[in-house]
Amino acid sequence: MARFGEVVTAMVTPFAGDGALDVDAAVELARWLTDHGSDGLVVAGTTGEGPVLSDDEDRELWRAVAEAVTVPVVAGTGTNDTAHSIELTKVAAECGVAGALVVTPYYNRPSQAGLEAHFQAVAGATGLPILIYDIPIRTGRKVSNEVMLRLAREVPTIVGVKDAALDVASSAVLIADAPDTFEVYSGNDDQTLPLLALGAVGVISVASHWAGPQIGEMITAFKKGDVEGARAVHDRLLESWAFESGDTTPNPLPSKAMMRTLGLRVGQCRLPLGPCPDGLEDRAREVYANLTRG
Repeated sequence: MARFGEVVTAMVTPFAGDGALDVDAAVELARWLTDHGSDGLVVAGTTGEGPVLSDDEDRELWRAVAEAVTVPVVAGTGTNDTAHSIELTKVAAECGVAGALVVTPYYNRPSQAGLEAHFQAVAGATGLPILIYDIPIRTGRKVSNEVMLRLAREVPTIVGVKDAALDVASSAVLIADAPDTFEVYSGNDDQTLPLLALGAVGVISVASHWAGPQIGEMITAFKKGDVEGARAVHDRLLESWAFESGDTTPNPLPSKAMMRTLGLRVGQCRLPLGPCPDGLEDRAREVYANLTRG
């Protein structure tokens, strides 16, 4: 089993009707997810609207969820400010989480030397295991394999990467050259099966909010050598992966819509994402019915 689980859900953050953080609903959702296929949780990541949470809300959320479930909880502590990322990672360690997910600094577009120094500084601030979150489509900068490999070899607390770089060929080189203890998680649901074939250990997923059992089934089948079985489940999941984000309904709007249709109290998204577009909940019901009908 991978350090943080094979199916790790990037959990949405519930808000009340007035937009306030709803910690009780977050605890209910976390427990529901672990009962429905999640081996681990990422809390206050991108899907959890981490950029619009205050530091006090982060602290309250991490502590409550970590105390509520028995699976690993990974805190989204990365920002585009190294000092702030260090402070949040220290706070997360005090909250009892199992690890921290640290995104590449966004907007700043640092050099590779700056990226390496940033991750070294955050990792050196606590003993908390660190996952690098490499998502150049959002950050504007990819972490090079050379930097990733040096960090993997030289910084003991950097234990893996959420790979959302959309570059399978580069991922293949990284997995081949990295230490065996360095774990690569697919950061895009639709690339999970290809990355498993290269040696990834699992996925940090959005669609696992409603498709956790099916994603787990796909991973299990592949690891048992049942490639055709894994492909069959993969094909059933294509509609869910297409639904989870889009230009007019960016993540996490669809996930929150889906959770509401399943009876979970998650509320709406905060601005700048804003409220659910018309028809999204109807589409969520259709996607879920098609998935579970199979």
